[in-house]
Amino acid sequence: MSRELFSRNPDLRRLRDEGYFVQQQGGHLVMREVPYVDAHRQVRIGTLISSLTLAGDRTRTPDTHVVHWDGDFPCHADGTPIQGISHAAGAFDLGHGLKATHAFSSKPDGGYTDYHHKMTSYVNIIAGPAAVLKPGATPRTFREPEPEEDSVFNYVETASDRVGIGALTERFVKEVVAIIGGGGTGGYILDFVAKTPVREIRLFDADEFLTHNAFRAPGAPSLEELREAPKKVEYLKRIYSRMHRNIVPHDVELGTDNLHLLDGVTFAFLSLDAGDAKRSIVEKLEAIGASFVDVGMGLELDDGSLGGILRVTASTPQKRDHVRQRVSYVGGGAEDLYASNIQVADLNALNAVLAVVKWKKIRGFYRDLEREHHCTYTTDGNMLINGDLA
Repeated sequence: MSRELFSRNPDLRRLRDEGYFVQQQGGHLVMREVPYVDAHRQVRIGTLISSLTLAGDRTRTPDTHVVHWDGDFPCHADGTPIQGISHAAGAFDLGHGLKATHAFSSKPDGGYTDYHHKMTSYVNIIAGPAAVLKPGATPRTFREPEPEEDSVFNYVETASDRVGIGALTERFVKEVVAIIGGGGTGGYILDFVAKTPVREIRLFDADEFLTHNAFRAPGAPSLEELREAPKKVEYLKRIYSRMHRNIVPHDVELGTDNLHLLDGVTFAFLSLDAGDAKRSIVEKLEAIGASFVDVGMGLELDDGSLGGILRVTASTPQKRDHVRQRVSYVGGGAEDLYASNIQVADLNALNAVLAVVKWKKIRGFYRDLEREHHCTYTTDGNMLINGDLA
């Protein structure tokens, strides 16, 4: 991906053609081996880091004039700090293995026209004094970067890095996620999970994607697509593989004879009906030490309006004792509040949001003060209630 990015964008290609040691890491443009002068008038090497603004695989005008710097604060040849670029100091974890100690701010009239303009402007300020003390010191090393690992995305994920949460997002890179049930809620779960750098997403559902599904799922299928009556997992893979490369569809109903398909899963979302198969799935996930979230929705039509409860029940290796009381394995019936067949797209989406937020809390992406393993949302009172605290 990085090689293609540099070949397709004149500003990035020009940086490499001129000998700068630049590469793309996550949503950042990184220039390495930049010489600078420290406070002791010693010539040292630092790294200049800028966020990237892209339209697909094409660079746009930089959206910020600020850059990060990994190294001591750069100085003039006499050892006095170059205060004109000072912005902030600290221990910045930018994700993707990138650390920084300073942020610099220098904005020319009219801003930067492209990334060649931005990076060379900063490097001239920083590296100029080094050439005074050590003639020949230059950031133009003409050294080719090492090949980078392939991304799970088909294009650079710039959303996290541009707001400074790349290090948090990296917590998902080793995750193998199973989404069991590709109905309304399962489809929205996929929509959110596909936007994270998880290593693999496995989809499980044996049903076809029919017209009624179109009104409960994310996106908008065409009439021609509906006429094909595709399998849900194939339909969803077709959409989200445009973004995430590692989506594996399984056109099967999970049961005792094929539970091996869950081997290697680290987290699972269960959005399927109650039944013996669900019990077997839960037992398998517990046996392999995977955490999971089970979702449920119970809506009733009463006095001309809908009301009900959404449920999110989490299970982790640290806490599973509540699952048997919270997750139903008996399908349908007036006694099963969560087994109603009434579904509405907005509540499918909300149920999915609550489930994905819980997953991210379990993985430390979101702060988790109560560590609840059971949560219900009641529509008519707008009540969100936690239970089964760890």
